[in-house]
Amino acid sequence: MRILHTADWHLGKTLKGVDRTPEIALALRELLEVVRSERVDLVIVAGDLFDRPVVSAEAEAAAFEFFLGLKELGVPALVIAGNHDARERLEALAPLLLLAGTTALGRVRLREDGGVYAFSWGRAALLPFLSERRLVKAVHLLEEDGGTWKGRYADGMRRVIQNLAAGFDPEGVNLLVAHLTVEGAHLRLGGGEFAFYVSNSYAVPATALPATAHYVALGHIHRQQQVAEAPVAWYAGSLIQLDFGEGEDAPRGALLVEVEPGRLPQVHALEARWGKPLRTYRMKLEHLDRRWDEVRDWPGYARLVLEGPGNPALRERIYRELPGVLDVQFTGSAEAQPVEAMARPEELDWLEAYAAYLRDVKGVELSEAQREAFKRVYEEVHGE
Repeated sequence: MRILHTADWHLGKTLKGVDRTPEIALALRELLEVVRSERVDLVIVAGDLFDRPVVSAEAEAAAFEFFLGLKELGVPALVIAGNHDARERLEALAPLLLLAGTTALGRVRLREDGGVYAFSWGRAALLPFLSERRLVKAVHLLEEDGGTWKGRYADGMRRVIQNLAAGFDPEGVNLLVAHLTVEGAHLRLGGGEFAFYVSNSYAVPATALPATAHYVALGHIHRQQQVAEAPVAWYAGSLIQLDFGEGEDAPRGALLVEVEPGRLPQVHALEARWGKPLRTYRMKLEHLDRRWDEVRDWPGYARLVLEGPGNPALRERIYRELPGVLDVQFTGSAEAQPVEAMARPEELDWLEAYAAYLRDVKGVELSEAQREAFKRVYEEVHGE
């Protein structure tokens, strides 16, 4: 059985005002050719099809075009919601996607509630992203006495995974498709990922993954990597480099996985590098002129981190004459914090994470009115 494992498409993603959807759509069209040429039997999308709950018609069309293309090839797909997806919308679309041979799950279900699907080749347990607040509700379903469950996120996730794995077929191929963070996963965050969803409080130990699974297809971390050997568990990575902070040389793309009962799966990374590359140029302000042509000729998008005082006139000239430059930072100015000095995700509190999200994704600074409104909402939710 040959599986194409993908994740983290993030259709609808914008980077400093530039829509990355055309790049992602092109990658999806090339993936359809891979499905055909490699005689793929099953496609997995492990969450974050879209970058936010509401996206453009073009972003949705790119996704539906891909699934209809799979239908024409006679290849089924398994899809789960990630933390960026609108889970209820995916649930509503599931009956329509099923007409194209795609099984989609937006919200978490336990084994008894339909979280494990039976196929001719075996079983697939689907585990969409589960936030800490919703995890409490899900684990309550496992409590015979209906008592209040209290504990860490990792402990609750372990129990959910164990419940799903109990529905595996001992004679067939068993797959776990999940959107979560595994402890020890190597990651670098860009501006588009929510820091608190990949921090230590949201990490699940690799020992929680079921040994009875032949393969664990993961989404959520944009860097392609293996995170467990027993069972074999991989992150496919994002299709394209989504943010400057992720690292331009980080492996990403999709995985071709060969699975059969009684044997270890064979995992092959696709060599394609889709989308425009992103690069951060760091230099002293006085060196910019002699590197001007180098930045201008870069075929992708660039971020400039200039060591020197802020210069609005220079910033305007850069944006005007270097259209590939999407962001300019002056580290000697109070207007921007040096990239190297940014806090690690687990060091951010909720307000800091919100401010970073507005700055890196929306390109605006947190206003005093927004700050006070956020504090009020947070205090209300926290009080509940």
